[in-house]
Order: sequence, then structure tokens, then C-alpha cells
Amino acid sequence: MGPREVASAARLLDGVATRTPIELSRALSDLVGGPVLLKCENLQRAGSFKLRGAYVRMSRLTDAEKARGVVAASAGNHAQGVALAARMLGVSATVYMPSGAALPKVAATREYGAEVVLDGTSVDDALRLAQAHSERSGAVLIHPFDHADVVAGQGTVGLEILEQVPDVRTVVAPVGGGGLAAGVVAALGDEHPEVGVLGVQAASAAAYPASLAAGHPIPAGRMATMADGIAVGRPGDVPFALLHGRHVPVRTVSEEDLSRALLFVAERAKMLVEPSGAAGVAAILAGAVVQTPAVVVLSGGNIDPLLLLRVVRHGLVAAGRYLQLRVRVDDQPGTLASLLGELATAGANVVQVGHVRTGVDLAIDEVEIGVQVETRGPAHCAELLTHLRSAGYRASEA
Repeated sequence: MGPREVASAARLLDGVATRTPIELSRALSDLVGGPVLLKCENLQRAGSFKLRGAYVRMSRLTDAEKARGVVAASAGNHAQGVALAARMLGVSATVYMPSGAALPKVAATREYGAEVVLDGTSVDDALRLAQAHSERSGAVLIHPFDHADVVAGQGTVGLEILEQVPDVRTVVAPVGGGGLAAGVVAALGDEHPEVGVLGVQAASAAAYPASLAAGHPIPAGRMATMADGIAVGRPGDVPFALLHGRHVPVRTVSEEDLSRALLFVAERAKMLVEPSGAAGVAAILAGAVVQTPAVVVLSGGNIDPLLLLRVVRHGLVAAGRYLQLRVRVDDQPGTLASLLGELATAGANVVQVGHVRTGVDLAIDEVEIGVQVETRGPAHCAELLTHLRSAGYRASEA
């Protein structure tokens, strides 16, 4: 598979998929010392790049296949892509989603007209159920990443990048099953050996590094990541062959990296993305070395507001904007007020306060106060601890 197949997919998507914008990130550019741009697939129809591959795959079905309907499995983005493509093409669609799938993604999939079945605890569970449904009913399985048409459709992201940033030297893309990164590789073909591709996976759901080292797909172990869009247990055979053949490196990022990146994109790029959509930015912030100009794909923006609230809080902690303190004081009237006064003097905003009055390591006349405060960053956190200790408080970071 190469540029010809991707160009053919692009013709099918003309008037269907949005040509998403590319925005310069000055903050990331300053960090790496060269231009870093963001490919905003979070602004794509249905909120992610997944519409591209789903539509290309389904548009090439025969009339008889379309009449049997389609079935898919997804944590949310592929589900919405399949549901929207099915509505455009007049095809009935059933989508299996994990029972813990984000409610907004479930609701959007249903609103596009698909029947949603919630079952299993992971994308891999949902995929097994979808495969069984296909065998039982004759519905065509629209795999989220392991099909040449799907990969070609996702590759149109890479084709647009080449047109929008002709001198691009690195494309950074999130990796789950591998369809997006493999599509970019296909779009580059042999005509652009100067352009590198860097894949990024969540460290707690990373099947690709070991698989690439072994030369064949290896299932990951237990997966536990907020980045549900890339929480895939096994690389797809089709995308793996492309990524392995081009020697594409895949690095991992932590949950702290992901939450920090999501907060960074919201604050500095004014973009709302989901954790998997921020994986490329997380890699840059974590020190990934890239040749510039580099383009980071923001792969999706379908985030559950409740998850967004938790992730933002987590990101603030990871960025040093929240500080959890333990302060031991004498159990006397006025000591809490004095402590809060010292925190106010140091410029900290108190968010939460708690008391521990009994504990094996506390004296009878002691109380431990737990205080969560908002700060201006890591340097301010250090200043707060120094200030409290200078004022005679036995303070430590919780």
C-alpha cells in the first residue's frame, strides 16, 4: 500500500471528510527549537479522524454487502465514524462498545443512527463480540484499524499534512491498533524518505514497542489508561506490517504525561482534545526528539466532561499547579487560622482542608492538617514549603 491507494481514498472522501486545519504551536516550537504544528483532527466530523477510514471501507462494499448491514467495535471514535458513514451511505449499523464507554460517545453513536450494544470491558472484548455478530448475522465487520481500506482512509491525514506543510520532517501520531500512523506511512511511500513518523502509545496500554522489537504482533498485558482511544491490546496485522517495514519508532507516555498534555493543549492551543488525542503532544513535552518542522496529530476531541474534569485536576497536579501539604501543629485554638494566614501571605489559594487528630505517630497534643492549595507552578510549590518551614511549621508534601 502506498500513495496511490491513499490518493484514491482521498477522492472518495472529497465532500465527506473535512480538510482539518493545521495550527502553529509557538509554545511547543520554543520547546524543541523549531516549528511544531498541530493537525486538528479533533475538528473533524464526528470528532476524530476515524470517519475517514470507516467511510472509505464502507463505500467500497458491494450492494449485497451493504444490504446485510455492518457491525463494528469501538470505545467511541470509530463507533461514531461508522455510525455517521452508515447514515451517509444508507446502511444499517450495529456497534459494540465496552460497558464503560464514555456516555457522550455512546449517545453520539446512537444519534447518528447506529444500534449500540454495550458489553465487555475493553475494545478487544467488543471486537470479539462484533466478530461473532458478523459470523452469526452476515453483517460486514468494519474493523477499526486492521483493513487496507481503513488504513488508506486514515492515510488521507498524512496526504493533507504533505500538502499543508510541504517541508514537514516529522509526523507524530497516537497509536492504538496502528491505523493512523500506518496510513501516514502509506501516504509518504518511498517518495518522502526525508519525513519521519513517530508513534506514541500510553505506557499502560503499549503493545507496539515489544511487537516491533519481536518483529510480529504481541498482545499487551493488562491495560489501564485514560486514553481509551488508543487502548488496544494487539497491533493490527495490516498497520503493523507498514510500521515495521518503515522502522517507525513508537515511544510511550505516562498517564501524568497525557494529563499534562491535555491541559497544555487546552491552555496554550485553545483546543479541546481527549487524552488519546493529546498523546503526540505528551511525547513532545516528555522530551521526544523530533526533526522540525514537525506536525503533531490531535487525533480526536470526544472527551467525556466528567473525565475532562478529572484529567484537568490530574494535569494540574502533574504540572505543579496543585500542592497537597501535611502540616503538624499543636492542637490549640487559632493554629489553623494562623496556618491559613501564612498560606495566603505566600500567595497560595486553599482548595481543601482536613484534620487528622488520632494516629499512632501523633502526640496527644498534636494534629495533622492536610491542605490542598492552588499554586503558580513547581517553583511556587517549593517557595511555599520553604516559607512554612521558615515560619516554624513542620510541613511536608503529601
